[in-house]
Amino acid sequence: MTSPVLFDYWRSSASYRVRIALNMLDIPYSSVPVDLLSGQHKQPEHLARNPQGLVPALEIDGHMLTQSLAIIEYLAETRPDTPFLPADPLGRHRVRALSYAIAMDIHPTCNLGIVAHVMQQASDPEAARAAWMRKFIGEGLTAFERLLDHPATGTFCHGDRPGMADLCLVPQLYNARRWNVDLADCARTVAIAERCAALPAFAAAHPDQAAPQ
Repeated sequence: MTSPVLFDYWRSSASYRVRIALNMLDIPYSSVPVDLLSGQHKQPEHLARNPQGLVPALEIDGHMLTQSLAIIEYLAETRPDTPFLPADPLGRHRVRALSYAIAMDIHPTCNLGIVAHVMQQASDPEAARAAWMRKFIGEGLTAFERLLDHPATGTFCHGDRPGMADLCLVPQLYNARRWNVDLADCARTVAIAERCAALPAFAAAHPDQAAPQ
């Protein structure tokens, strides 16, 4: 069977999550860049991989998988001793809720297509984009900080080893810093993300490592 191939974009939060997951599981893979800025994701070649025209798409185990959290859960279900989700139902619910708070609430609002539409409506597109990003990422992470005020929060979002929620958090913090979001009220969120960033699997997945040379 051929080795996995990840079709991704270096700054894509969703792709970043899957890169971390593959690294954490020591799954060797090759990366094929899909340039979102040039519209490569909307070309027939990529639409054949993912009819939504989104990244990432992961070719693994003879299948083409899409949607980052579904990919991560597939890896959790098919690889032994995977740390992404807790063993107990309540713990799994909490980790999913934390993950969804980022991947399904913050991220879609700030996705490329949405922000491009916002810019088209504005007299100052760049200022409108920056204000939009700061508002929605800032509000989302402030709510995430409150979700972390919970007995199950440990060194990481849930307990003392990184899981799926941390895989979502780190890319979102990268975006927050990119757009100069005020994180003064997100001390626990920032501390957890910084602990993750120091781990080799996270560091190797950073956009600086995935950027085109």
